[in-house]
Amino acid sequence: MSESQDFSYLHTMLRVGDLERSIHFYTENLGMKELRRADVPDGKYTLAFLGYGDEKSNTVLELTYNYGVEKYEPGTAFGHLALGVSDIYATCEKLRAAGAKISREPGPVKFGTTVIAFIEDPDGYKIELIERKTLTSRF
Repeated sequence: MSESQDFSYLHTMLRVGDLERSIHFYTENLGMKELRRADVPDGKYTLAFLGYGDEKSNTVLELTYNYGVEKYEPGTAFGHLALGVSDIYATCEKLRAAGAKISREPGPVKFGTTVIAFIEDPDGYKIELIERKTLTSRF
């Protein structure tokens, strides 16, 4: 059962307290597109799927809004999401100007050379930015 062709990574789901605020953060600040949305009144929740490309060939982010729940605690088990960027310093400056919280300024990881930074989304989820010089900037 260890053959990788049997599996594909589809999405990561985050519960959010304000769906529109979170969609705005990921689309306007991180360049994702809203791919689809499903409102399920009988289940009292709405799902929004965001990403950088279609769901057939890209892993996406699922935002889940449960009616009436305004805040979640991220907990101690969840770590972070990670996004590659071509120029981490310029990206952080653009995000800072847009009001994003930079929780770790750009710089090399301890005991290494990879340049990273951390930001937080409106619900406090951590997002690691990793500089990848070969990427074309989305910001």
